[in-house]
Amino acid sequence: MVLYANTLSLIAARHQRRPAHSTPALDALFRRLAGCGTEADALAIEERIWHVWMHHPHRIANEALDRSADDIAARRFDVAETRLTRLLRCLPDYVEAWHKRATLYYLLGRDAQCVEDLSRTLEREPRHFAALCSFAEILLGEGDAEGACFAFSAALALHPFLPRARAVVAGSAR
Repeated sequence: MVLYANTLSLIAARHQRRPAHSTPALDALFRRLAGCGTEADALAIEERIWHVWMHHPHRIANEALDRSADDIAARRFDVAETRLTRLLRCLPDYVEAWHKRATLYYLLGRDAQCVEDLSRTLEREPRHFAALCSFAEILLGEGDAEGACFAFSAALALHPFLPRARAVVAGSAR
């Protein structure tokens, strides 16, 4: 599919692109994460990165994202989709809202829409290791082990302690 190929191209070109909303502190967290020696340290840094990604300067945006997560957990998928779509219309650069809606689409089995939102996530934040892993899982489901390994390897370059990514990449090396 063209959409999958375009997403793979985004991943391949990730080093040439800057995140839409990066800060020196976030950049430092990613440098520390990539060089982490222990899983415990990596998880602590990952938690701090997630905090940055989830936070938006507008309180209402934060609340909408939190409510959409609650809606997804409660299986109110239609409400979550409406809430996230409205949020993205107002704030199209809110990276984590794109990722959250991609997650929703993944849960619903709407892979094409999921990949579209994962691409939008990666356009804005090429270091989004969770989006890379989600895309890799979709590729695995499509039977594209090579593409999945490529996406998982990109995620591991950012976060060396992703168990599923490590297992798939190690398995492909055999």
